Amino acid sequence: MNMSMYRQFWLAIITSMLLAFIGSLAASMLSARAYLQEQLTMKNADNASALALSLSQSNPDRVAIELTVSALFDSGHYELIRVVDPDGVTMVERLSGPVELEAPRWFADLLPILAQPGQAQISNGWAQVGTLTLLSHSRFAYGALWKSVWRMVGALALAGVVGGCLGSIILARLRAPLQAVIEQAMAISDRRFMIIDEPRVPELRHLAGAMNMTVGRLKKMFEDEAARIEALRRAANVDALTGLANRDHFMARLRQSLEGEDAGEGCLLLIRLADLGEINRRLGRVKTDDYLRRIGEQLAACANQDPPAFAGRLNGADFALLLSPGSDGRARAASLLQALNDCGRRAGGDDAAVWIGLGRFDHESDLPNLLARVDGALAAAEASRRSAIREVPSDEPRDAQHGTGQWSAMITRALAQQWLRLVLFPVVDAAGRLSHYECPLRMLSDEGGQWLPAGRFLPMAERLRLTPALDLAALRLGLNELASRSELPGLAVNLSARSVVDAGFRQQLLILVADCPSESRRLWLEVDENGAFSELPAFREFRLALLKTGCRVGLEHFGHRFSEVGLLHDLGLDYLKVDASFVRDVHHNRGNAAFLEGLASVAHDIGLQVIAEGVTTREELSAVIRLGFDGVTGPAVSEPSAGG
Repeated sequence: MNMSMYRQFWLAIITSMLLAFIGSLAASMLSARAYLQEQLTMKNADNASALALSLSQSNPDRVAIELTVSALFDSGHYELIRVVDPDGVTMVERLSGPVELEAPRWFADLLPILAQPGQAQISNGWAQVGTLTLLSHSRFAYGALWKSVWRMVGALALAGVVGGCLGSIILARLRAPLQAVIEQAMAISDRRFMIIDEPRVPELRHLAGAMNMTVGRLKKMFEDEAARIEALRRAANVDALTGLANRDHFMARLRQSLEGEDAGEGCLLLIRLADLGEINRRLGRVKTDDYLRRIGEQLAACANQDPPAFAGRLNGADFALLLSPGSDGRARAASLLQALNDCGRRAGGDDAAVWIGLGRFDHESDLPNLLARVDGALAAAEASRRSAIREVPSDEPRDAQHGTGQWSAMITRALAQQWLRLVLFPVVDAAGRLSHYECPLRMLSDEGGQWLPAGRFLPMAERLRLTPALDLAALRLGLNELASRSELPGLAVNLSARSVVDAGFRQQLLILVADCPSESRRLWLEVDENGAFSELPAFREFRLALLKTGCRVGLEHFGHRFSEVGLLHDLGLDYLKVDASFVRDVHHNRGNAAFLEGLASVAHDIGLQVIAEGVTTREELSAVIRLGFDGVTGPAVSEPSAGG
């Protein structure tokens, strides 16, 4: 039978105290009985001698002896008084019958007091009259022994209570540090590497110190490997001079923004620096490089103001900025133009011009057409020969036709009417078996209207703070789907960072999964990498609250902030879904291949599954499997057949 250490401690304490109690009580009773028995024997001898002497001094005869013995026996203190003459004939004998003892009969039977009778000679001068035998009654001795036992029981019980209190205090002092060590060990088994304060108890202090040292070494190894892999990522995807994304990576991100499941509206800016060759000849390479770095800093700062905006360097003088849905592209372009002109003046090129082409897109835009349109706007700006912004003169995306109030009414109505559903996309493991389904949300625009993909309405829902309600609706749909289809291996539901931050949302989420324990074990919950890092304290609280629910928790669109992966060491995540921009054409991109292979290796070392997003070709699928990925999803992934 398994028993906790605390129970074993208490069992040992109680057993020890019981043994001490029983042993002490037994020793005390036997000692007291021996003492009373000895005292009673001595009393018998003394009383017999005193009575015999008294009779011998009074010229005893038979009648006098009988009268004296009877008078003494009637006092009730004696069990037997007998006088036998020299010939062995009993002259007088008084023997008491059964009497009530001053202790229970079973106690007397268990501890009999067997005192020796006292004997003395009765004489008349030199003549022997008889032999006196006297035995005092033992009922008083039993009473004294019984009272002594009760006093001993009381004293030992008090000692036991005091000992138990002391044991409780000691165990309580041990419990907290021991529990901390246990929780640290459990956290390590859950892939959460945490360091605890070392307890004062020497043995536990040594144990906690050893575990803290192990955790520290694991974190150091993890951080060193993560730094190496981050260097591979930067070498493959980052422009070395400006720190922005290079052309290949920017174009992969742009393609994903147009073609991904969460594609929505956005804005693309193409930026060109005029006469960069002339600036380089006039200022020199060092100052020109410094000028380009400042340009990169301004673009990065503009992108960081509104994640997930994204900036890149396309070639020597050409840059690009991808703005997030809902951004005011014209205002951003004007602010950026002023900042870039200031950079040019500080670099000493007062006449340096900056040209910006601006174009909006939606989920129906295609990449070649978008680039051609925005490049045309850039050419128009360049034709002005001075710093200028030109916008693509095209119709606005259809979503831009809706104002904030219309979007709010549309989303609220969809929530009230339950005009929401999930669509399932398969995720397969490396062997081609079905792992789970990704299930992004769809919303009906109006009764009889079209089903909008998440990329169309979620950006506006974020702005209107309606994502917690939408995410709860998606969770209910997912749990209902799991309950009605027991054959489903799992469903992955996307949650926004705004929902994770909302304490009310987290509470309702816990209630939902607690009401569906069997379905929750097949539920995968994932948060965008950027949202998780941006709201890390709330995400940590969210993850720890779900540890015992059975839900799997992971990050999607992972990889762009890989340098910060060390911040996740104590969360015990279950999986990572790597962003499609790293997967695109990975079979031709050795830098990204090395990055993804290292990422998968580090993730596996801490027990995480790694899944590739947006796999579009069989070549990409084969490449990521060779690199060590556990699963894939995307257009190239088809649902396995029932037999597979």
